[in-house]
Parts: sequence; C-alpha cells; structure tokens
Amino acid sequence: MPKQKGFSLIELLIVVAIILIIAAIAIPNLLRARMAANESAAVSSIRTIATAEVSYITSYPTVGYAAALTNLGGPSSACTTPSQSSACLIDDVLATNGGGKGKAGYNFSADAEGSSNMQYAATAIPITAGSSGQRSFCSVPDSVVRYNSSGGAIANAAACLALSAVN
Repeated sequence: MPKQKGFSLIELLIVVAIILIIAAIAIPNLLRARMAANESAAVSSIRTIATAEVSYITSYPTVGYAAALTNLGGPSSACTTPSQSSACLIDDVLATNGGGKGKAGYNFSADAEGSSNMQYAATAIPITAGSSGQRSFCSVPDSVVRYNSSGGAIANAAACLALSAVN
C-alpha cells in the first residue's frame, strides 16, 4: 500500500485549535487597544473644542461662548466669512458630531450655559460604554479635561468640575 501525502484530520484539528487559542488571546487585547485609541482621540477632540471656545468668545465677546457645537464649525463653503453661527474654528465632522453618528466611538456636544453664555460644558460620551470607550470626558472654561470613569453622561459644567482631571 503506497504512503499517502497530506495531513491527517487530527493534524488539521490541532492546527485549528492552536489558531483559536492565539485568537482568544489576541482579540481582547485588540479591543482594549481600540478603546484606548478612541479615548485618546476623544481627549484630543475635547481639547480642540476648548481651544475653539476660547477663540469664539475672543472673536464674539458680546455673544459669549458658542451656544452649540455646530456654531464652532461650519461647512467649507461658509468658511470664507466666519460668523457667530458658523465660526469655522473646528472641522465640520467634529462640529456636527460625525453627522449625528459620533466620531471615533464617542458622541460630542458643547453647549453654552447661563443667561449670557459665559459658561460652557463640552462633553465626549462613549457611544457604547465598555466597547467604544470606557470613560466619558468633559471640559469647562478652565480648559482642564476631566473624566468620568463610568462612561456616563455629564449633566453640566458644575458636574464636570466635580470630576478628576486627565493626566
């Protein structure tokens, strides 16, 4: 009887089992790395929003801080002449919160508070806490980025001030 070439069923099953073990080890690390990247992008975007808010109140002192996140951005066609409603200080993707779908696993908002818009709260909340990001982030006029480790919503500027600062 001639010797057959190829792999036996047992050998193939062993190779498949080894591949599954490697995948079981690698996939959770990949997901954690993706969440860390999303959180880093969220912190960067909050810093961008805080800088834009300072520029906005400097450009429009009688208005105060931007009433909404969309006021800080604007479509490229409107950015030839910036205005209070379309200041062109941040990119339109961030200003529109990714067209309402979020950006890098987070939903962003920035709203002026108070009667004369002299306070604001910018927030980044994970779209799916524990999956797209673990922590939520915020900033107020002091421009310090703070975080909520539960990933929950941050109600207003006072709630943001009570949180720990990002290193």
